[in-house]
Order: sequence, then C-alpha cells, then structure tokens
Amino acid sequence: MKNRVTGIGGLFFKTKNPSKTKDWYKKHLGFNTDDYGCTFKWKDKDGKDCTTQWSAFPEDTKYYEPSKKDFMFNYRVENLEELLKVLKDEGVTIVGEMQEFEYGKFGWILDNDGNKIELWEPIDSPFL
Repeated sequence: MKNRVTGIGGLFFKTKNPSKTKDWYKKHLGFNTDDYGCTFKWKDKDGKDCTTQWSAFPEDTKYYEPSKKDFMFNYRVENLEELLKVLKDEGVTIVGEMQEFEYGKFGWILDNDGNKIELWEPIDSPFL
C-alpha cells in the first residue's frame, strides 16, 4: 500500500471544562471555536482544501476507550478500508467497526502503547 497516513486530521484531548478551555484558546490564541472545537483549514500539496480538527472533550468521555490516555490523534488516510485490512494482516489491533458519515469514513486502531488512534478518510467539503 503506497500511502497510509497523509496528514493529521485532528487533535483530541480531555479537559475538566471543555467550554472554558475552548474560550481560553479563543481569547488567547485566536482559535475560531464552536461546539466541537476549532477547525483549521489548509491546502494539501496539490492545492486541495483540507481541514484539521482540534477538540476538547470532557474528562469522563468514553470515546478514547479502550485507551486510558487523555488524548487521541486522528490521522488522515487515503483508503481506509484497504488500510484496515493491511493493518489487521500486520497484527494491529482494530477497535470497533468502520463508520461512514457525510464528512468521511472512520476506523480505530491501537498503537503499540495501547493508545487509540482514529483513522479518517476525509470528505472535507462539509467543513469548508
């Protein structure tokens, strides 16, 4: 498989007070926050419009499970279905089933330290 990860799709982390944290980043660092966090817009090497999501989650979120970490990375990929098959063949732990939404396909794996990683085959247009 030629391309696996093509970029960072999102940075997700736990915080005691997501609203307060989003407000702090908005005030002090100029993040354009909304209910989900902040969407950064950029262009890839071919000039295609892309996005990266920054999101503060509540401390009690179950979204990162089975990982016990306070963060989760989301990586952009080109062909999620094929990549999940290759990763499974390589012995990587797949978490749950692939899901599809208007903004892309999602799958989850665990790295060698037990960190949950979200893989996203993006459709950026809903965010642009």
